[in-house]
Amino acid sequence: MPTTRSTTQDRSAVRSLLRLWPYVRPVRARLFTAAFVAVVASCTGLVIPLVLKWMVDGPVADRDPAGVWLGALYLLLLGIAEAVLFGVRRWLVARPLSRVEAEMRSSLYRHLQRLPVAFHDRWASGQLLSRGTTDLMLLRMFLAFPLTFLLVNGVTILVGVAIMLAQDWVLGLVVLGPAVPVLWTCVVFEGRYARAARRAQDQVGDLTTLVEESVLGIRIVKGFGRHRAQARAFSGLSAELRGTELHKARLLATIWAVIVTLPELAIGAALVLGVVRVADGGLSAGTLVAFLSTALALRWPVDSIGFLLAMSQEAATATERYFEAMDEAPEAESATGRAAGPGAPGDGLRFEGVRFRYPDAPPGSPPLLDHIDLHIRPGESMALVGATGSGKTTLTSLVPRLHEITSGRITLNGVDITAMSRAELREKVAVAFEEPTLFSATVGENVLMGAPEGTGEAELDRALAIAQADFAHALPQGTGTRVGEQGLSLSGGQRQRLALARAVVGRPEFLVLDDPLSALDVHTEAAVEAALRRVLADTTALIVAHRPSTVLLADRVALLSGGRIAAVGTHQELLRGNAEYAHLMSGEQEDSR
Repeated sequence: MPTTRSTTQDRSAVRSLLRLWPYVRPVRARLFTAAFVAVVASCTGLVIPLVLKWMVDGPVADRDPAGVWLGALYLLLLGIAEAVLFGVRRWLVARPLSRVEAEMRSSLYRHLQRLPVAFHDRWASGQLLSRGTTDLMLLRMFLAFPLTFLLVNGVTILVGVAIMLAQDWVLGLVVLGPAVPVLWTCVVFEGRYARAARRAQDQVGDLTTLVEESVLGIRIVKGFGRHRAQARAFSGLSAELRGTELHKARLLATIWAVIVTLPELAIGAALVLGVVRVADGGLSAGTLVAFLSTALALRWPVDSIGFLLAMSQEAATATERYFEAMDEAPEAESATGRAAGPGAPGDGLRFEGVRFRYPDAPPGSPPLLDHIDLHIRPGESMALVGATGSGKTTLTSLVPRLHEITSGRITLNGVDITAMSRAELREKVAVAFEEPTLFSATVGENVLMGAPEGTGEAELDRALAIAQADFAHALPQGTGTRVGEQGLSLSGGQRQRLALARAVVGRPEFLVLDDPLSALDVHTEAAVEAALRRVLADTTALIVAHRPSTVLLADRVALLSGGRIAAVGTHQELLRGNAEYAHLMSGEQEDSR
């Protein structure tokens, strides 16, 4: 069940990886230093064959033990120097690359918080999680190893080839023979492996989504006995991922077979030809030993090409996936681009010709909300009533700009909400949704999310009292009790009361409540309603209502039908004069019996 688009076929790996530069730039000095140290270390290893040539043609041929011991000392010192330099390289990159990974993860998280709700409606959470974890781990590994060693091994191969050609150009050309087929294999491998890497990383995201949904919905899974079906779905996705990983392994095995076999055949041919020339006196034994030692020293740089290309393709794919989320446009602070003025203090909440169509709705489809005109006076409570699917929740989500209106405007005390910054707007407007969401934090922390920084215990206790959530004080650690992920350690009614307390704790000027009492029993509902009436007397409120008891909290009622406000009046007026409203209320009364 793929959940994101794949664009791998149309992109360049180098172009994708270059997008990492803004994150790498702050640590570029240490990375360049580490690359230089690694090049020096690798080239130090290429000096060893030259020392061997000197030993074979000099002290060994002259039977000079002191010279042999001196040569052995040189070799030991070169080996120690190479090891120390590689250790220094690793020390140089460890800390800065951890910083790069942390900064990229923080940037992604901050950006996700600023993206519109419509984005989160489209994207599976598992895909976003995999971008912030698995993909960033691949990028850190790429920056730590393949990026450096693609450069180091390239320089090492060039220097090594130059040394071999300088020693004997004929043997050098023999060893260079496989270069063309190896390069052709790398080009073909790059494209195929890129597509397989993208498919595998998307499948990891799909698997993460399934696991997350199964864990969060464990009560449904167990309640309906669907654990076997979920296990089959998981096994199916795992099998697809396994197949893709095996395909990647086959591609890697193929390129390794070519990269390892052809150079080995070339070295073997050079050995035979070199021995013949030594026997004929056309080449010294020391030169042949140095040439073969250099060729063997280049085995790792050449053999690693396939592995490094594979990791580079996975990193390029991870970069592409990361920036797919980062390239999404965040919510605009002010859609009109002008500062909000002081407004009209006595105008309340007003909808003027508001139309709304979801961004992903089919072209030409009618808007969900069309020409909404509604005025809620300051200090007035307006109940919003309508059939299921009529757009009540969508209408309320337009006030805090969780969705952007298609046309028209909404004003708070005469000020267009698009002229306000989102921070200013959400200081004025508090919301409580029908589905209460709690975080894995304490009761107090969850409630105080709706209040300014520094709000004290007195305001917390007041909000809990209004929402009839005094049960919080009886929890093991009182309001310091952690409620667990999604607040599932509490009942539905308890979660809803805490969500209501969160909405009122900041004493908002405007209050938007989406059926806030649906999960409460009759007695608790009556107590909450009594407390809410006191709060509603000091605020301007829009309340989605499904039950007559909730409607009676409001001063007036608006009926939403066919995407428009069909009628506005008091509860009694609409009961007497509007058949649709009377039918809705009678249906609710029948359902409540």
